[in-house]
Amino acid sequence: MKTKKILKIQGMHCATCVVNIEHALNKEKGVVLARVNLVTEKANIEFDEDKINLAKIKSLVKELGYKVIESRDEAQIKKEELKELKKKSLMSFIFGLPLIYIAMGPMLGLPVMSFFEENNIIIQFILATIVILSSFHIWKSGLKAIIRKNPNMDSLIFLGTSVAYIYSIVVSIILWLNPESSSFHLYYESAAFILVFISFGKYLEAVTKGKTGEAIKKLIGLQPKTATIIRNNKELNVPIDEVIVDDIVLVKPGGKIPVDGIVIDGYSSVDESMVTGESIPVEKNKDDKVIGGTINQTGRILFKATKVGKDTMLAQIINIVEEAISSKPPIQLLADKIAFYFVPTVFIIAVLSSLFWIVAGMPANFVLTVFVSVLIIACPCVLGLATPTAIMMGTGLAAQNGILIKSNRALEIAQKVNIVVFDKTGTLTEGKPVVTDIIRVVESENVLQIAASLEKSSEHPLAQAIINKAKEDKLKLFDVQDFEAILGKGIKGKINEELVFIGNKKLMSDNNISIGEDIQKEVNRLEGEGKTTIFLAKHKKILAVIAIADTLKEYSKEAIKKLHKMKQKVVMITGDNRTVAEAIAASVGIDEVLAEVLPQEKSAKIKELQQQGNVVAMVGDGINDAPALAQSDLGIALGSGTDVALETGEIILIKNDLRDVIKAIDLSRYTFKKIKQNLFWAFFYNIMGISIATGVFYPITGWLLNPSIAGAAMALSSLSVLFNVLSMKRYN
Repeated sequence: MKTKKILKIQGMHCATCVVNIEHALNKEKGVVLARVNLVTEKANIEFDEDKINLAKIKSLVKELGYKVIESRDEAQIKKEELKELKKKSLMSFIFGLPLIYIAMGPMLGLPVMSFFEENNIIIQFILATIVILSSFHIWKSGLKAIIRKNPNMDSLIFLGTSVAYIYSIVVSIILWLNPESSSFHLYYESAAFILVFISFGKYLEAVTKGKTGEAIKKLIGLQPKTATIIRNNKELNVPIDEVIVDDIVLVKPGGKIPVDGIVIDGYSSVDESMVTGESIPVEKNKDDKVIGGTINQTGRILFKATKVGKDTMLAQIINIVEEAISSKPPIQLLADKIAFYFVPTVFIIAVLSSLFWIVAGMPANFVLTVFVSVLIIACPCVLGLATPTAIMMGTGLAAQNGILIKSNRALEIAQKVNIVVFDKTGTLTEGKPVVTDIIRVVESENVLQIAASLEKSSEHPLAQAIINKAKEDKLKLFDVQDFEAILGKGIKGKINEELVFIGNKKLMSDNNISIGEDIQKEVNRLEGEGKTTIFLAKHKKILAVIAIADTLKEYSKEAIKKLHKMKQKVVMITGDNRTVAEAIAASVGIDEVLAEVLPQEKSAKIKELQQQGNVVAMVGDGINDAPALAQSDLGIALGSGTDVALETGEIILIKNDLRDVIKAIDLSRYTFKKIKQNLFWAFFYNIMGISIATGVFYPITGWLLNPSIAGAAMALSSLSVLFNVLSMKRYN
């Protein structure tokens, strides 16, 4: 049996850590797919429980040198880890700064006390050793990765700084034995300076990565801890985990609604903005649905719990967002593949460039500078952070706006869409017929009252539209005698002993009721607008023509207009007849109409558009839309839709606002613009940095990269990526 689990992993430092864990898990028998996210530090694993168990998977992760954290300890462990990183960073800075001053001060013409000058070597050794001990977690991680033959970023830092440190110790012994030697240089300050920057960079990285997950933290923070329930006529305050389906839940003004349910008593306004993104409070009466995590504002309400725990909408939203962040778009898979070979390649470049300069006759200190600089300036971290940080921020921003993106593949595809196909009924339109026009022929009669009285015994959807209109106008209905439904034509009955007919043209013709030219002109006009017309008649005379239509949703026209501005072609697909479909399409500006399409034919129509070279997004809400949603390159389901449509759609619009289709596409474009910026600078930085570090420009400029500067540049490159991602918070 296949199952999915999310594991929290501690100890990952760069993209190579991610790839190493994924590589080890994916080759294990029974693991269907393992995806690891550096930013969230989580592994999303799908596996076959008949072939491998969760304990074995955790054991594999531990064997690689990483720690699996239980979810209940996650927040505390993260807090302690951040505190520890801060302490180590501060320690290395306090002892590293004086070392750098002592070593480099004289070169810059700065004064140095005679005591430090006389004991220069021993003081440098002591300070450098303290810095290394305070940053020993980096050495430990790097060495372990080398031993396991899975080198990572820390391995490069370990090799670079340990070589510089050990070389300096050897030189220190030589200088102690022979103080007259002057052809040797110490590299204590380089090793220390690099570790100071790396420690500080890791601390800032941890802080910044935490900020990219604020959207998810806000969602999780919406979940109340307790609920007030009514059992045996008593109010009980219980932990949220103890609420069960069918419990009666009490929420007072200002309180959080703990679980999903249906109101059974009371009236209130509820702030649903954090779940739906809609700022205006929603009124709640009896039989209305309420969502767990939203805030009850004004009134006291009682509701019956319908969904609890992992089944609530909020829990599902959090789960969808976390799964989306853990999944990987194709662009990230490319970066991961490069990162996998990155560290070994850098090490080979460092060795080859060092050998080149040895053959060229350069002194040992020159060769060591090249070797250390190449190892230190290389930054697989930038490659690892470029995509997941932007994805996490983009997915979180979407969730805050009431848009659920179920996978990163969907986020990547959205920016490539060039045709958006809308289902008509329930998507572009409200999905329920309403009375739009009443053309009165006999002014003296209350035609709506008569029509609704006849229709109250009918089960036809058009009948319900007329009854609802009468209810809106608060009309009292007549009693009807001798009611008769005439299949495919309409109905007839007696009101106050007078025979009344309501139905189509065929019913009028069968009963010798004449439709005049003026009435027919009105009928033609209404039907040309995509409306269904029915006739009300009495005494062989037409009393009125009633037009009924499925009305457009509030923002349908605006959404189509904005899609056109984005250079998107808009298509409508429907099972309705072509006349009705084209009338609706014309009213909103649809480019192409696919009418009279049976539910089972919808996916074939989507396929035809794809075969023309288009990237197609399908927007729908019903069971009959599910095949088309699955066939499309990007399935977008409305939150009010059926469970099947929601399951099939890759993006869910919680607010049912079609303008969010535009926002989803725009957010995708914005997110991938940031990813491309990050990856460009990551590749540019590494290519230029490594080239300079090898000394390739030395014969022309006479300038060689100092390992200390290389370390600073490496740390700053990762932070530049993270700050670029944090700027996404300004998206509006």
